Amino acid sequence: MITKTWKWIGAVFITTTLLAGCAGGSSAPTGDTGTEPITLTFFGADSSPQWNNMKDEVGQEIIKRTGVTLNAEFAVSGGGKDRLSLMAASGEYPDLISAKTEVSKLVDAGAMLDLTDLIEEHAPNLKKMFGPHMNRLKYSLEDPSIYVIPSYSQVDQTTFDATSGFEIQHKVLKELGYPEVKTVKDFENVLRTYYEKHPTTNGGPTIPLTLDADDWRIMITVTNAAFLTTGAPDDGEYFIDPNTYEAKLHYKRPEAREYFRWLNHMSAEGLLDKESFVQKSDQYKSKIASGRVLGLIDAEWGYQDAEDALKAAGMEDSSYAHFPVTLTEEYKDHSFQDAGFLSGYGVGITTSCPDPVRAIKFLDFLASDEGQVLVNWGIEGKHYVVEDGKRVIPENVLNEKVNNAINFKRTTGIELYSLMSGRYGDGVKDATGNYYTTRFPEQIIESYSEPEKETLAAYGATTWKDLYPSKEEFPVKPWGAAYNMTMENDSSYAVAFEKTQDIIRKRIPEAILTSPDNFDAVYDTMLGEVDAAGAIEMEQEYSKMVQDRVKLWNGES
Repeated sequence: MITKTWKWIGAVFITTTLLAGCAGGSSAPTGDTGTEPITLTFFGADSSPQWNNMKDEVGQEIIKRTGVTLNAEFAVSGGGKDRLSLMAASGEYPDLISAKTEVSKLVDAGAMLDLTDLIEEHAPNLKKMFGPHMNRLKYSLEDPSIYVIPSYSQVDQTTFDATSGFEIQHKVLKELGYPEVKTVKDFENVLRTYYEKHPTTNGGPTIPLTLDADDWRIMITVTNAAFLTTGAPDDGEYFIDPNTYEAKLHYKRPEAREYFRWLNHMSAEGLLDKESFVQKSDQYKSKIASGRVLGLIDAEWGYQDAEDALKAAGMEDSSYAHFPVTLTEEYKDHSFQDAGFLSGYGVGITTSCPDPVRAIKFLDFLASDEGQVLVNWGIEGKHYVVEDGKRVIPENVLNEKVNNAINFKRTTGIELYSLMSGRYGDGVKDATGNYYTTRFPEQIIESYSEPEKETLAAYGATTWKDLYPSKEEFPVKPWGAAYNMTMENDSSYAVAFEKTQDIIRKRIPEAILTSPDNFDAVYDTMLGEVDAAGAIEMEQEYSKMVQDRVKLWNGES
């Protein structure tokens, strides 16, 4: 039987760089947030390199309006797993916590408060925000507690732009006359042609393609592309049958094998960085920031700091275009298949918190119209103005935001607090008719660099999303996205999952780096090893999890 001791599994979901928030004018949030000064401790499982201890302008305004100061700590790498395991073992927790994949450890340790009553009694803005999605906030079919306020998924999100896929530098595309980039072979040909003409860049060796396989990042830049290029949506480590909801490791699909065969070919041809499977994320970003890396397979949030550094150094043409590359033209990229509101990762209140009511009111403020505008737009008169009833970012502010992004975020605090509470998605408007977030078509287009605009025009597009299949081409996924589901920490499933992950993370790099004539032998060895480690039973249990989630979200008991 599945208990409330669960484990987050699958690929790490980070929606991205689309750090959406809410909107509205400057109306006060419903309910008294309390103004007596209080300091709450916070831990976040993701790094936050621009965090400035709330000395930024938005942070100071949050303190002024709520009386709450956050004493925050953020994981540097590894999703904070070691730090969170230590917390669970010691029983010492911060007041607020965003544990992502490790929340189950804290639930198991009895560290997380059930927020159901706190939301009902003290959080009208959160109630308004999540409205019809409240069933999706529940932990499981058998434990309907609400332990976290979802913050990584945006409510009623309309994604106006693509920020992941296969990336190529603008300067490369321009020099080659903006060639067609639809398949992995197209992608390969572009990198090869430019590399042969430019073996060195900025005083160092040119790198056609590099990957980031540092810990969980291997899923984002190495393994996830195996399903995205072969006509399947993102369900983490699994492929879910859309009719039966039965799950299997996506590596077992013959199509996935062929994608990894292509990476093996890229390695054999000398087009794949030989350090891809030994470098750390910081080294990966450093290479990108040097301007020497022609191509990536990643989500923009994974290399955003490096791209910001390129722009700050005046190398905008070394930043990247996004393409929905597939193995062959018979497949469609499913990046925009609608998964509905995903719930999942978010912020919870622990049993260590001295004032849970004050804490939930703080989270409720951030979810209010006032809080969402502050988090996403900044301070009126300083970071935006209202003209003819519309919020507008002045040109000088926008220039800083685009071309000096690292310092801009650190000093203004805009979007630094987006993942600390619930948030409305891009495209949602407040009662004044303004968007809650700054990511809407007109603003997105205005924020593009000149090389981006030039590349988009060459491909007949106004945003990167124009190049991708639209969500209308696919059915809505009734299970959402399987990567943010949970499972027992101490179950046989969890043991088998860890074993299969260890095998996959060893064998996939080996299969990519081996000689082409040995590829199938390595791949077959991997498939045999994962089954021997319990993958078949694991898949059966996971299938039940998917089926139970559909029931939970449908309000079935």
